[in-house]
Amino acid sequence: MISALNQLVDLVEEHLAEELDVDRLAGSLGTTEYHLRRMFSSLAGMPLSEYVRRRRMTVAAADVVRGEDDLLGIAVRYGYGSSEAFGRAFRAVHGAGPSDVRRDGGPLRTQPLLRFRLTVEGSTPMDTRLVDRPAFRLAGHATRVPLIHEGLNPHIQEHIAALPQEAHLRLKALSDTDPAGLLQVSADVDPDGREGTELTYLHGVALSEDTPVPDDLDAIEVPAGMWAVFRISGPYPQALQTTWAATATEWFPSNPWRLRPGPSIVAILDRADDFSTATCELWLPVERA
Repeated sequence: MISALNQLVDLVEEHLAEELDVDRLAGSLGTTEYHLRRMFSSLAGMPLSEYVRRRRMTVAAADVVRGEDDLLGIAVRYGYGSSEAFGRAFRAVHGAGPSDVRRDGGPLRTQPLLRFRLTVEGSTPMDTRLVDRPAFRLAGHATRVPLIHEGLNPHIQEHIAALPQEAHLRLKALSDTDPAGLLQVSADVDPDGREGTELTYLHGVALSEDTPVPDDLDAIEVPAGMWAVFRISGPYPQALQTTWAATATEWFPSNPWRLRPGPSIVAILDRADDFSTATCELWLPVERA
């Protein structure tokens, strides 16, 4: 995966002015676009699309400052159909328009060329098991919420708090397969993992494939496949979020598995009364790399 990410960076550099065919590259490297994008955003700290934009504008800035070509010609060279579109992208990266930068020589905000290196220190214990699960379904109460990487998500908290106690008890009674108990399900997540993008959050339980879902509940059908299950104990949600990040930086680069499309699931096994600490399991859908 580290080699694949570095080849992706090289391809970006070779084709800065073109639309990047990530799916084709992923296939040539024996992986998938979904996994490649998820690993890139997790390790680089930004979506692939944002990195491409920053690199494109970093290189374009040299042409702008050099002053040998008109701005429209530079815009076309880097894949923009008009000087206005180029100017908006340029300003978003550098904080000033190309005309101002050409006149003043700056300001310029450079995006260095990325290079991925694997350093596995084992700083985060990874208590993991692999589970081969038949198809099942997730049933519960769903809503759309923005993705938030750190801390509690107030939109999710508001969604759960709005449910009456009877709803939680009813869901628990419906659960009839693993992962057991009340679950926190994230589906339809942007492969780039961009903070603020919307995802489907479902507060619910797992049901066997042949168990009917009540008409007043939302459902997510989950196909058969392998799951990597990470057990976490500690401050909540910090310990969970730290382990989630460590799956990208430590576990996936060190194991012959990759993410496959599907929901991620958090099962709370035990918790303090004030939810300050918890023991939980993070279920991620995986396949052989």
